[in-house]
Amino acid sequence: MSESVLQQDVLQALQTLKKQKWVDLTHTFNSQSPHFHAFNPAKFDTLFTHDDGFFAQQFSFAGQYGTHLDAPIHFVRDTRYIEELHLQELVLPLIVVDITAQVQKNPGHTVTIEDILSFEDQNGIIEADSFVALRTDWSKRWPDHDTFNNIDEAGVAHVPGWSVEVLSFLFKERGIKAIGHETFDTDSSEEYRKHGSLAAEYFVLEQDTYQVELLTNLDQLPAKGAVIFNIVAKPEKASGFPVRSFAITPNQ
Repeated sequence: MSESVLQQDVLQALQTLKKQKWVDLTHTFNSQSPHFHAFNPAKFDTLFTHDDGFFAQQFSFAGQYGTHLDAPIHFVRDTRYIEELHLQELVLPLIVVDITAQVQKNPGHTVTIEDILSFEDQNGIIEADSFVALRTDWSKRWPDHDTFNNIDEAGVAHVPGWSVEVLSFLFKERGIKAIGHETFDTDSSEEYRKHGSLAAEYFVLEQDTYQVELLTNLDQLPAKGAVIFNIVAKPEKASGFPVRSFAITPNQ
């Protein structure tokens, strides 16, 4: 096949994509946005204004701030940094597993194998090399700190999330590539209390892959058929960084 034909194929693919539905999966963040409790709030400073001839700013925030991508090195020694992730890893078929009904009944619901098998009964087997996003609609609590953290009067958090059991099934039995979720952490609050650590997050990053946290707008996507793009900056030796995640899905 000639180079000109290949170029035309690529351009035609782009035009096809532009006619589809594009969904932004990324929160806008500022100094007031919810963030992991151990981090300082983001700080935005104006360095120059238009009166100086141009507008420029300086930003200070933890790498894991806002909707962000965690590289394997975030939890696992001697593994890959963001700069070492391949571009093709950042664009994947998207599977959206909806557990909003369970979360409405129990805000601290941990996704179960039964949840996954029920999803597959309705939508077919989760394909290998997919990005699996856990839809909880927790993102609708943004930007309220209290409802996002959901800590009761006894100081106990009730937040949904993944379990090591389910992640092991997805990565080892289904061969998925990466995951994402709407909460600060991979682990549900119940899973964290069970292990006394973020065992589910460690498990994901131990697979030499990445995850995206604090996703939003998953309710605008089908269970299958979309593609996710995770466009992230390339700071040297970074364990994580804010990401511009979005999905493209057929209009119908």
